Amino acid sequence: MQEKLSMHGSWTSRWIFVLAATGSAVGLGNIWKFPYITGENGGGAFVLVYLVCILLVGVPIMISEVLIGRRGRHSPINSMKDVAVESGRSPRWSAVGWVGALAGVMIFSFYSVVAGWVLHYIAGMVRGDYIDIGSAMASRQFEALLADPKVLLMWHSIFVVMVLVVVAGGVSKGLERATRVMMPALFVLLFVLLVYAMTTGAFMQGVEFLFAFDLSKLTMEAILVALGHAFFTLSLGMGAIMAYGSYMPSKASIGSTVLMIAALDTLVALVAGLAIFPIVFANDLDPGAGPGLMFITLPVAFGQMLGGQIFGFLFFLLIGVAAWTSAISLMEPAVAWLVEKFPISRASACMMLGLLVWLLGIACLGSFNEISDMTVAGMTLFDLMDFATANIMLPLGGLMICLFAGWRMKRVALEEELSLSKPWLFHAWYLAIRFVAPVAVAAIFVVNLYNKFAI
Repeated sequence: MQEKLSMHGSWTSRWIFVLAATGSAVGLGNIWKFPYITGENGGGAFVLVYLVCILLVGVPIMISEVLIGRRGRHSPINSMKDVAVESGRSPRWSAVGWVGALAGVMIFSFYSVVAGWVLHYIAGMVRGDYIDIGSAMASRQFEALLADPKVLLMWHSIFVVMVLVVVAGGVSKGLERATRVMMPALFVLLFVLLVYAMTTGAFMQGVEFLFAFDLSKLTMEAILVALGHAFFTLSLGMGAIMAYGSYMPSKASIGSTVLMIAALDTLVALVAGLAIFPIVFANDLDPGAGPGLMFITLPVAFGQMLGGQIFGFLFFLLIGVAAWTSAISLMEPAVAWLVEKFPISRASACMMLGLLVWLLGIACLGSFNEISDMTVAGMTLFDLMDFATANIMLPLGGLMICLFAGWRMKRVALEEELSLSKPWLFHAWYLAIRFVAPVAVAAIFVVNLYNKFAI
């Protein structure tokens, strides 16, 4: 039987898919957030719980997204519809793809604003703006950036163009070509920064912060944090992995490929922690500064260290590459659907969507200055879109994928796509996607909403 291929093209090898999906998973939050929550919630004990959550929740859902994408060979919207019809189900299951594509567009609109901050700091490192800077001055510089809509607009616009140029190139000339360059560059930058961290004199302090096995900090709240990060870190629920899966070679093993992606994503996050926190500790700075760690704390550290300007530039370049690879995947589901739905080129689809996300991004960056007093339920537009996507749309998308793959899709189709050599492996995945993963995602959904609105 002739292999069914996507009209958009396909990855030339399984490793390209692994790198592309890892690029989608490794983003801004992955590099600064995971190392910090690991250190704060029991170190090695937290990593162990997190890995269990990845295996029981993240990997099963990711496998489901990839197999639905490869089975459908279309955009997430049309893949969900086609696979549902094949299984004798309602084509309205395409709504899952719609939720994911819409979430991707919304996330990109405010993600590009934050990525613009990173571009600003890359330029600042080149100029030497942070040499011998103090904490108070670094804080004032960051506040001045947020208060300047013109500068924010410039960097936001540049980042949108950077992403759309890649997506417009298609699978082979855009996504794959960018992946071949950007992912090795990300690994090299991470390695260079890790070697630099080893020279700070506080490397073992960073290792202890990340890996000290402290069961006393492993509370129920810490377990929920691990569960939530296991879901969000792999770019699940937004259709990106489903879209990438539709370009995956049919002979490639879905199970082992997804395990490699999850392992690489976790490895990058941990190595990032080993590169960042020794620099923080060497300068007696606060490792719990959250987003401020990236834009206030670390510039101070780099500004005071020997060779700090060079390594500060490399650090923000690393963050910029991670943001770029993630943002590309956010746009792909919606662009793929537009090309399938209308007789237009990818370039035209990118221009249409690009204009939309650019305008939405302008509104989001205004949340920090011109329209900061405009709020809904106490949230600015930036915060509202962040809350709606992270706490409602992505968990909802993930939950619906669990229910579809576990309860509505024909078992014979699942077995055919997974092609697992050992029957017990299929049974383990099937049990996880039917019972464990949906309960876990529902818990993330409920807990996040409760934490937000509980008085």
